[in-house]
Amino acid sequence: MRDRLCQAVRLRILSIAVLAVLAGGAAAQAPTPTTAASAPRAASAPGIELRNSTALQPPPHGDAGKQLPIILQARELRGRPDLDAEAVGDVEFRRGAVVIHSDRLTYDQAEDLARATGNVVVSREGNVFFGPEAQLRVERFEGFFRSPTYRFARTDAGGKASRIEFVDDQRAIAFDATYSSCSPDDPDPPWILKAGRIDTDNETSTGIAHDAVLRFYGVPILASPVLSFPLNDERRSGFLPPSFGLDSRSGLQFGIPYYWNIAPNRDATFTVLESTRRGPAVEAEFRYLQPGYAGEADLRVLPNDRAYDGHSRHAYRFLHEGLLPGNVFAQARVLRVSDDDYWKDFPGDTRSPTPRLLQSDLQLNRPFGDWSTYARVQRWQVLQTVDPTTRIDPPPYERLPQIGTRYAAPWLGGVDVSFEGEFNRFANPDDHYLAPRQTGDRFHALGSISRPFYTPGWTLVPKISFNAASYSVDQPLADGRHSASRVIPTVSLDSAWALERDTSLFGKAFRETLEPRLFYVNTPFRHQADLPNFDAAPKDFNFDSIFTENLFSGVDRVSDSHQLTAGLTSRLVDPQTGVEALRLGIMQRYLFRDQLVTPDGTPQTQRWSDILVLGSTSLVPNWTFDAQAQYNPDTRRIARSLAGFRYSPGPYRTINMNYRLTRGLSEQVEVGWQWPVYGRPRAGEGGEGGQPSSGGGKCGGTLYTVGRVNYSTRDSRLTDSLVGLEYDAGCWIGRLVVERLSTGRSEATTRLLVQLELVGLSRIGANPLRVLKDNVPGYQLLRDERTTSTPFNPYD
Repeated sequence: MRDRLCQAVRLRILSIAVLAVLAGGAAAQAPTPTTAASAPRAASAPGIELRNSTALQPPPHGDAGKQLPIILQARELRGRPDLDAEAVGDVEFRRGAVVIHSDRLTYDQAEDLARATGNVVVSREGNVFFGPEAQLRVERFEGFFRSPTYRFARTDAGGKASRIEFVDDQRAIAFDATYSSCSPDDPDPPWILKAGRIDTDNETSTGIAHDAVLRFYGVPILASPVLSFPLNDERRSGFLPPSFGLDSRSGLQFGIPYYWNIAPNRDATFTVLESTRRGPAVEAEFRYLQPGYAGEADLRVLPNDRAYDGHSRHAYRFLHEGLLPGNVFAQARVLRVSDDDYWKDFPGDTRSPTPRLLQSDLQLNRPFGDWSTYARVQRWQVLQTVDPTTRIDPPPYERLPQIGTRYAAPWLGGVDVSFEGEFNRFANPDDHYLAPRQTGDRFHALGSISRPFYTPGWTLVPKISFNAASYSVDQPLADGRHSASRVIPTVSLDSAWALERDTSLFGKAFRETLEPRLFYVNTPFRHQADLPNFDAAPKDFNFDSIFTENLFSGVDRVSDSHQLTAGLTSRLVDPQTGVEALRLGIMQRYLFRDQLVTPDGTPQTQRWSDILVLGSTSLVPNWTFDAQAQYNPDTRRIARSLAGFRYSPGPYRTINMNYRLTRGLSEQVEVGWQWPVYGRPRAGEGGEGGQPSSGGGKCGGTLYTVGRVNYSTRDSRLTDSLVGLEYDAGCWIGRLVVERLSTGRSEATTRLLVQLELVGLSRIGANPLRVLKDNVPGYQLLRDERTTSTPFNPYD
């Protein structure tokens, strides 16, 4: 301790003596404390001000950047006023965002030139350079670095070079350079980009490698005389990494995409594809975004599909929405394919929730205070099958057009009023399997008046409503008429209570609720069997539909009802967070008279409906359980049920299982998961930022298995399924996914998706991430989007 103290005193005395000599411009004298006030200054002009704190303050200058202070610390300091300074031993030089550490450093004030040698480390905005020698014009960041090792903050990647020339604060040129996001201490990184020269431009966030070769575990996988790569996640024009995939219908597929960054709010992607079974194809995508509107257009063309008798095939999609003059909101959607088998041969290309029902429509909406008007044209493309048992029968009607107005507003006395009036022209879609059916016009009006009563623990909503429709049809009705009309009124009363108390369970405080509800409906019978049915469909019997007035969705059918529905729900809620820990519920409906208008046309004479029960809980840590059932008290059997659980003990660890039963129709078991099977994440369940481990590629990474499997116990076969592996080696991620999509009772399409993600550079191959996110409940990406940050304060 005494030796270190003496050494520090000697260094302090030596630094003060040097500063005193430089400030006075005379021979060294006995060391005495100096201050800013006592330090002499040059008479001709303001010069560098030497302070006892070892901080160099540049003189005032017209350039605002010159006002940045210089902070210089070292074991030894020497200098001449207005000219230069020299530092030796543990040197730290700071100016603005530039920080230099070295064994020795000289600084020329007139040239703003710093020369550093010996264990040099230069940091700027998170980018770090290491090497034996560097020379910089600090403010302009111009100069060179000899034999540097570097790391970029934006991509957490870097490499080595024989020399780097800093053109300015945004551009640099590295010679005989390498680039990789793997550990800089690894002499043989898993992947590395080598180039005779690499140009980096932070202003455009682009790197350009000349005479580049990309190697993966020593194997060249890509070579190019000129190769562009991103320095962040911003968009830029250029060729994207090639894509490839394999499926049972198209064989091996390979694509080369080109991305065109037209403007910050417009871009396009063009892809040339080749399939071993089908031949060449072309894809194009265009996107645009304006303050008042946005949209995108996609096109795929196969001029000569060898697997489809040489026929030309295509698919196109167009989406647009935005404001028109007069405060009119417009929305357009067009989706079409060339043939009925397209959805089987190219699963996922249609991007439709109903791949065999492709909707195209144009909508216009214009609000007028409490009123809104709308107009719409809706068409369908129905992709039918040769097998009659799998056809869509009947397909939905087209609306050519649909024009209407809606009104909703509170009136005096707390009365709520709503109204809808609409005209539709219903036509059949183009379907060569469709049998002749009714078409025509319909005008309908829906209205309601209600007076809600609200208190903190109780609500009561009496309501009167009506459903009126008038028809003009093209084919005669059963009685020979071409027109008909009807009006059906409904009276309902909805009452709900919300009672709560504080309680505790397993030593934890909860708020317990008791929520009973009664719902009364009275709708008289009106004969509707002879009227056309253009849009009505039975509602699913569930916990929401049981508290509605009508058994049907749409307009054309209204169920006659004289019934009372009762339900009871109880919940346990965390009073601090509001998170629901437990929910239990039971509901049942009672008919006061027979119901004649039913979904299957058979009168309902059973007074008591099936009982609906539900339960869900997350009381057990890391576990959630859900169950729902529809119980028939007459047969004493469960008609439908859904039960499932999810176990999620930490990031990238989730297992879920669901069982679905519809008696007489289907019975399915579904299992989904994401789980590490080899290696483990960093300490802290997912590591810093929730990211998996960095394995460095030496079999020290983490292998995850992901998947979702649906099995039909009724048919004893797998339906849709997805199984894959993800290996995270830190600086690269490999993904292998097999997807099986059922396209019929005995048909399926199988796809193999392979992707290599070089972290900090790019992804190569077919992208399975959207498939995983859409199909595996609870799936988490192994890498979040990278954010740019500067990890230090230049004046800390």
